[in-house]
Amino acid sequence: MPAQTNHSSPQSTERRLDLDWIRIGAFGLLILYHVGMLYVSWGFHVKSAHRLRELEPLMLLLNPWRMALLFLVSGAATRFMLGKYEVGALARRRSAQLLIPLAFGMLVVVPPQSFAEVAWKLGFSSSYLDFWLRHYLAFDQSFCQIENGREACIILPTWNHLWFVAYLWLYTIVLAGLVALAPGLSARGEQLMERALPGLLLLIGPALLLGLNRFLIFPAAPPTYIVAGDWYQHVLYGFCFLFGFLAMRSRMLVERTERLRWLALGLAAAAFLTMLWLRSQPAGDLRRIAGPFVYGLDQWCWIVAILGFARRHFSHRDGPVRRYLVDAVFCWYIVHQTAIILAAHWLKPLALPAGQEAALVIAITALSCAASYEIARRVGWLRPLFGIAADRRKRLPASGLQPSSASTTSS
Repeated sequence: MPAQTNHSSPQSTERRLDLDWIRIGAFGLLILYHVGMLYVSWGFHVKSAHRLRELEPLMLLLNPWRMALLFLVSGAATRFMLGKYEVGALARRRSAQLLIPLAFGMLVVVPPQSFAEVAWKLGFSSSYLDFWLRHYLAFDQSFCQIENGREACIILPTWNHLWFVAYLWLYTIVLAGLVALAPGLSARGEQLMERALPGLLLLIGPALLLGLNRFLIFPAAPPTYIVAGDWYQHVLYGFCFLFGFLAMRSRMLVERTERLRWLALGLAAAAFLTMLWLRSQPAGDLRRIAGPFVYGLDQWCWIVAILGFARRHFSHRDGPVRRYLVDAVFCWYIVHQTAIILAAHWLKPLALPAGQEAALVIAITALSCAASYEIARRVGWLRPLFGIAADRRKRLPASGLQPSSASTTSS
């Protein structure tokens, strides 16, 4: 690949601690978000007997941008890894880092979620082993019920929350193919983005694109999480992944996010409040036309604000906490939703008050994730199954994001 120009890119030895902290924080919010899904009125694999409607505005605050931010940081990690690996080696490495945990997750980690779901929704009463062998691994599609006047079936087997890993692998491989065909694509794309997004256009341009995606594509192709035909999410997450890949090595663009952080925060807050107001209005042209563009502005301005404030305040904050969490967080991600769903499933017969139940779910989830990581990182053959990078003492120093960060920022 052509060398990066000094004016636009940080030094290759720079470690983007701010992106590490963003990634850690985003996954922490994701865990709390999935706990919250037990208590809001929206559908989830299992539900608590309690409904906490006061949680819904907070969930709506996070929902537009939480996964988009992770894809953006993952794109940045991929770009930094290209500073260390050839394209072919990168594709092979990322495939191992993503597809092995995905396959293991679908075979071992995710099935208890489906077991709890069919027990809660359909009264399935047989043993877990019977469910796993005779239904889950047998591709049984007979677990169906009527929802909103239509038959809805639980897909088996499934990847549930691990859809993120599958989509990330797809975007990585597509991008690797493009870079292999056009080796100068990264540098040219970075320079083009620097010229195309000066000043406020860094806020307005992507926000308009995301608003158009919401206005034009979402009604025809709403999220499916099954890759094929999931065009709204491919535009959203594919753009964020590509933006992270092209922009996060550019010193010029990174500094712009820092300068725009307060304006982005103000616009994000205004867009969020406007979004809440629009939700309270009757269905009509105002919601149909204005809603998607307010949503797009909300999505992008929160992302820019987070990037800018992280760059300002976390670029030089390091220590044992970051070093521990940056290695642990992907393993936590793999395990967390199964821990949440099983905890809620086991606690439901106790009919605990909402606060006690939620506190126990969070505690059980945290302990399960921590125990999984502490066990897996000590057993060599378990490490790749849980997405844990090779022992850093056996790795050479890396440029950009180190393998401990770049290898799992993706997931």
